[in-house]
Amino acid sequence: MPGSVVRVVDVYPYRDSSVNPEFLLLRRAPGTQYAGQWRMVGGKIEPGEAAWETAHREVTEETSHAPNRLWTVPSVNAFYEWQDDRINLIPAFAAALPADPVLDEEHDAFAWLPAEEAVDRLTWPEQQRLLRLADQTLRAGIPPRLVVQAAPE
Repeated sequence: MPGSVVRVVDVYPYRDSSVNPEFLLLRRAPGTQYAGQWRMVGGKIEPGEAAWETAHREVTEETSHAPNRLWTVPSVNAFYEWQDDRINLIPAFAAALPADPVLDEEHDAFAWLPAEEAVDRLTWPEQQRLLRLADQTLRAGIPPRLVVQAAPE
């Protein structure tokens, strides 16, 4: 029986627009892991850190902006790594951002895209599914029980 592990988080940053929400994708810079790929925000959970704390930290580090609102997407990214006989469970979050990101050495471009355009740029099927779920949840109204950090009043 394979073991399961929670090591990283996925975060789907977005901004509300007057018509449709737009999701932020960052293109990985040359010389980095996943170079040239469009990706959402993600990162490793540090010792003693809760997954939601990792999500908040990673969004802030990768965009230079703390999220206005952080909430859990009601599902996880799950996949199997045959090399280690390991099931990975990755908590998913969505984060409202106040402005365009400030790019760092890990990224060379960014794009705000409607959900389906963003999905077309993502490589991994589970990330595509979760971005669609984030979009559906956002459009339907985020249930209060999913909100980790509310928008400032």
